[in-house]
Amino acid sequence: MGDIPFGRPLARGRTADVFAWEEGYILKCFHEWFDLEDIQYEAKIARAVRASGLPVPIVGEILQVGGCHGLVYERVNGPDMVEILLRQPWRVFHFARRLAALHAQMHARACGPDFPSQHQRLESKIRRAAPLSSQVQATVLAAIRTLPTGDRLCHGDFHPGNVLLAEQGEVIIDWIDATCGNPLADVARSTMIALGSVASDQIPNPFIKALVRLFHAIYIRHYFRLRPGGEREYRRWLPIVAAARLSEQIPELEAWLVAQAQEIG
Repeated sequence: MGDIPFGRPLARGRTADVFAWEEGYILKCFHEWFDLEDIQYEAKIARAVRASGLPVPIVGEILQVGGCHGLVYERVNGPDMVEILLRQPWRVFHFARRLAALHAQMHARACGPDFPSQHQRLESKIRRAAPLSSQVQATVLAAIRTLPTGDRLCHGDFHPGNVLLAEQGEVIIDWIDATCGNPLADVARSTMIALGSVASDQIPNPFIKALVRLFHAIYIRHYFRLRPGGEREYRRWLPIVAAARLSEQIPELEAWLVAQAQEIG
């Protein structure tokens, strides 16, 4: 394989830039501060998810080229679900139901030994959630231990921006936060992402805020049609997941997430 192509990358991210690579592939080139061990972990998780049979990109080898460590992935040509929804908002019912169906499909799969524990990851994040008072933090940690751990494949960051609409169908990307755990916690995480975006300035446009609220309501309703039961337990997960998300240090969400975490019963 040759050098990284010159010119602008296809995409830029917090941890890596993405370049066109050999035909049908891209190279995810990680920034210098990103540890090789973490790249190896991402490759392991991506291969394990692919082996589960879900629609995800093929992962290739880890390379050191052009001064960076890179991970080769199959190139998936197509916009993400958000991009199409913003251009065609009248399709909100279709896309919300498709997101729910993909999430239910994922949660039908048991996870293998390569995946970390969802409970352990959430507890670690809650302990690092500096904006929480010690009392709320202790209450949240006690609450999570009363909920089932689960043995299902969970994405950890599932939202329409992580679903590409390719010619061959939907493709789910960005599996670095995948865990083995409770599907209802994974759904609660998707809720926190959606409702947090409309409760803050992440989405300033009032029309788009309303569209996201509608999308989320349809998604939740359809998910529980596909996997009935669990609505009460899902609601118990919401303050726990909100507390865990505080560790991600997103300033515009902090006050809202603290308020959500304080709803813990």
